[in-house]
Amino acid sequence: MTLFDAVRQLRDASPDVTGRPRVIAIDGRGGAGKTTLAERLCKVEPNSAIVHTDDVAWNHAYFDWGGVLAEHILQPLHRGESVNFRPDAWISHDRAGSITIPAGADFVWVEGTGVIRDELGPWLDASVYLQGDLDEQERLLVARDGDSSEQQEHVTNWLREELPFMLRERPWSRATLIVAGPPRIDHDPDTELVVAAPIR
Repeated sequence: MTLFDAVRQLRDASPDVTGRPRVIAIDGRGGAGKTTLAERLCKVEPNSAIVHTDDVAWNHAYFDWGGVLAEHILQPLHRGESVNFRPDAWISHDRAGSITIPAGADFVWVEGTGVIRDELGPWLDASVYLQGDLDEQERLLVARDGDSSEQQEHVTNWLREELPFMLRERPWSRATLIVAGPPRIDHDPDTELVVAAPIR
C-alpha cells in the first residue's frame, strides 16, 4: 500500500470530520518505528502536526497519562482549537518549551506506545498499529535508549509495564490499519507500507 493510499483510508474512516483536524493514533511497542512512520505520513500530508506521547509522559508515568493527553491536547483539538501545553513535569523539572499544535491542521498524528486505548477512543478518528517481532523490538529499544546501567534499568521497568498494558488494551484489535514493521517483504520504504491482515 502506498503512503497516499494509507492516508486516504485513514481519512475515509472518519468522513464526517469538519472544522477540526483528524486525530490519528499510531501505536506499537517501543522501538517499532512509530515516530518514523508519523514523520513519513507528515510528508504526505504537509498540513499535519505530530504529538509524541513520550512528551506527555516525560517524568510522569510510562502509561498513566491518558487523562492528561485527553484533557490538554485531544479535547482542544476536537474543539478546533490550537494547543500550547506545558505538562506539570516540564514545569517542575524546568524543561523548556511546550507541546504546540497550530489551529487549522488537517491531520494530527499522535504517536506512542499505548495511545490506542479504551479511554481515548472517543477522541481518535482512526488509528495505525505497527505489528512487529517482539524480540527485535526489544533489541531496538535497548539500542535506541543506550546501554548504561541507568538506561538498562529504564528499559527493564518499561518492558515490565508495557506488555501487560498492551495485552489488556489489545490496540491491534481496534486499529484501522495494521502495518508490518520492520517488514521483511520487499517494498519502497519512502513511498510504501506493508499492511498486515487485521488481528482480532
